[in-house]
Amino acid sequence: MYKRIIPRLDIKGPNLVKGISLEGLRTLGSPEFFSTKYYEDEADEIIYHDVVASLYDRKTLFKLIKQTSKNCFIPLSVSGGIRSVRDIENVLKNGGDKVFLNSAALKNPQIINDSIKEFGSSTIGISIEVSFSPSGTYFLLYNYGRELSNRDIYDWISEIQDRGAGEISITSVNHDGYGEGMNLKFLDKIHKKIRVPLIYHGGVGSFQDAYDVLKYDKVNAISISSCFHYNEIMKKKFKFIELDEGNYDFLSGDREKLKFKTFSIIQLKRYLKKKKIKVRL
Repeated sequence: MYKRIIPRLDIKGPNLVKGISLEGLRTLGSPEFFSTKYYEDEADEIIYHDVVASLYDRKTLFKLIKQTSKNCFIPLSVSGGIRSVRDIENVLKNGGDKVFLNSAALKNPQIINDSIKEFGSSTIGISIEVSFSPSGTYFLLYNYGRELSNRDIYDWISEIQDRGAGEISITSVNHDGYGEGMNLKFLDKIHKKIRVPLIYHGGVGSFQDAYDVLKYDKVNAISISSCFHYNEIMKKKFKFIELDEGNYDFLSGDREKLKFKTFSIIQLKRYLKKKKIKVRL
């Protein structure tokens, strides 16, 4: 009954990072600090996305998942670098509640069926990264937007639902990080095809942007990164712990003025409630 507000935390090694169109990743601090803050601010769920899972030891992420699950009593979803049923089992054993498959599912769709048989459809979602050309053609990406799939994106949306996926999370790569509004044109194109809960991500820069998407009846949740992350970082009392890896130039130097608004989860929920969107408060 409620629309969910989900902060998405992109993870690189031990750090929370954020880029634009999934590129130019900037270190923002400790994922544990932000996940705890979002839990306290009444997030409905948290998504951890490992952006370079193939390059780092996954034990780092498992440790983060385990620690987060001890402090945040809301669903924790994990995506990035999950290639097998065993990987899913390890995520769940370490405190994760759900996983989102992308690259592995595109390369071997049977993993969707096998995973659902093992863990149930409510545990298995599919993450979709979509990009578009100036002519309006849409492309299906994977590996955190680094590689192009030859699959038709509309056929893929139908197939993953036919295979039993419990949820779909879609990121508009062209809109990610800009804070200039979400890709409503693509949402209109796929609206009739959606039969399972849908999380939409990429482009929120104001309360109105969030409302414009959540008023779609088939959008069950919105996933937001920049507006929530920078809302904490721009505070005068914000402190960060510099770890052994990562570029901390932004945090340690003068932080430039943002081109979009920042706000907390509670502030957004209060706005949405006034606009008659059902949210949990």
